[in-house]
Amino acid sequence: MQKLSPSLVAVKKITSTVPRDNFADRDLEKVAQLILELGGLINPIILRRNGMDAYEIVDGDFEYYAAAKAREINPMKGETIGAFILEPENEELLLEQVQALRRCAITEDAESPETGFLYENTSSQPADSIKNPVSLVEVPKSCENETLQSSSSLEQRLTNIEAQFASQINELKAEYAREKQVLVQSIQEVENRILQQVSLLVEGGLANRINGLKPQPSPEVKKVTSQSMSLLEALNSLDKSALLANFKDAGLKPSVVQTIIKERGVREFTSFANVVERVDKLGDKTMIKIIDKWQKYS
Repeated sequence: MQKLSPSLVAVKKITSTVPRDNFADRDLEKVAQLILELGGLINPIILRRNGMDAYEIVDGDFEYYAAAKAREINPMKGETIGAFILEPENEELLLEQVQALRRCAITEDAESPETGFLYENTSSQPADSIKNPVSLVEVPKSCENETLQSSSSLEQRLTNIEAQFASQINELKAEYAREKQVLVQSIQEVENRILQQVSLLVEGGLANRINGLKPQPSPEVKKVTSQSMSLLEALNSLDKSALLANFKDAGLKPSVVQTIIKERGVREFTSFANVVERVDKLGDKTMIKIIDKWQKYS
C-alpha cells in the first residue's frame, strides 16, 4: 500500500450530512481564525468520493465547517483543506484507525469527567459513518443538541441529494451545449459552401440546358430577331415592345420587362444567371423558356 499522505481539496466541493448548527458559532469562528493564522488545518479530515469532482465527509465535520468559515472570512486563504481521501487500497485501514481513535477518545472522556472536550458517542455506528476522531472544539457535556441533530439530519441529507442532482444536471447541460455548438458549426460550414457555389450551380444548370436544346424552326412564328444578335445582347438592347413581342409567349410579363430595362440601365447583364439574380419575378423556369424560344427562332 502506498504511504498515506493528505491531499488538498477545495472546500466548496465538500458536503456534510451533519448540520452546521450542531456546532457553536463562536467555536467555529475561533478555529477559523486559527486556520487563517496558521495557513491551514493541522488535523486533516477524512473524505469519500461522492461524484466526478465531489466529496462527502466521513470524519471531521467540525473541522470542515471551521474551514468553510475561514473561507467566508478570507476566500483567498481558505480555498482548500487538508484531507485523507478513502481509496479502495486504504479504506479499510483508515476506517479502522478512525474507529480506534474514537474508542480511545470516549474512554478518556469517561475517565476524565472534568474535561471540556466531548464528542457524540458513535461507537455503535458502522465504521464508515464515524465522525470527528480528534477535535479542538470545547463544547458542554450535554445532550441538548441530540434532538436538533436528529431532526435536521434528514433535511441536510435531502439538501445534499438536491445538490448532487443539480451538479449532474449542470454537467448534462454543459454537454448538451457543447454538442449543440458542434452541430451549429457543422451546419454553418455547409451553408457557407452552398452559398459559395450557388452562382456556379445556376450558371452550370443554364449552360447544360442550353447545350441540350435543339433548334426547331417553325414557319408559323413571324417575330424573329436578328440572327447576328445573341440573347444576352437582346436583353441588354431591345426596347420594351421588342422584348414583349419576342418573349411574351415564354411568360415574360410587362412588369418584368420594365425591371429588365431598369436594371440594364444601371449596368449591363453579364450572364443569364446575372439576369435571374437581378430581375425580380424572373425565375429559372421562365429564363429557360426564353432561351428555348430564342434558340428556336433566332
